[in-house]
Amino acid sequence: MSDIKIGRMVMGAYQTNCYFLYRDGSQDVIVVDPGDRGANIYNALRRNGFSVKAILLTHGHFDHIWGLDELRSAVNAAAEADGLEPVQVYAGEKERELLRDVGLNVSDQAGRPCSTYADKYVKDGEELNLAGITLQVIATPGHTEGGCCYYVEEAGILVAGDTLFQESVGRSDFPTGSMGTLVRSIQEKLFVLPDDTKVYPGHGDSTTIGHEKRNNPFCAVAD
Repeated sequence: MSDIKIGRMVMGAYQTNCYFLYRDGSQDVIVVDPGDRGANIYNALRRNGFSVKAILLTHGHFDHIWGLDELRSAVNAAAEADGLEPVQVYAGEKERELLRDVGLNVSDQAGRPCSTYADKYVKDGEELNLAGITLQVIATPGHTEGGCCYYVEEAGILVAGDTLFQESVGRSDFPTGSMGTLVRSIQEKLFVLPDDTKVYPGHGDSTTIGHEKRNNPFCAVAD
């Protein structure tokens, strides 16, 4: 059995799931989608003895990035004081413009314009080895053009962002979205994972690949 653990903080008015992954007994943690109040995320993790080693973004919509720069600044201030390297932020390679553009990432419309960036833009199939954990990047365009999921095969964990929800999928009416592309991403890239893979979405409760294959009205697969 894997010793990889996943925790969740629900952030902001849009109830975005901010996840943190770590090995049991380790202080090193990966944060995924700091959706709001980055300083609060940092302080909560630090109070529990964690040190942020990487930040991952599933996509660049406002409710997943509003806390990014504040979290990055807090982590990097502590790293500089301790003589450590700055934290790296990762996002899909086609998400660069959406992260930067306040219209594309809908932050302007939401009332808090936010233009930001990742330090590293990753490709479909790329493996990341962070905080002692290996994650596979799965590009899942549809909700946004550059959206991606992160799969931890060892633990049977998929952090899915707004691609796949419990019996639902992400909306596709924002800039760079496409429902047809989203459904294909899910069926061709996610539904090939083992049925018992635990799915941790960007909003709401967790589910499994097998449950969604049978019950998701947008993309269920016939027996």
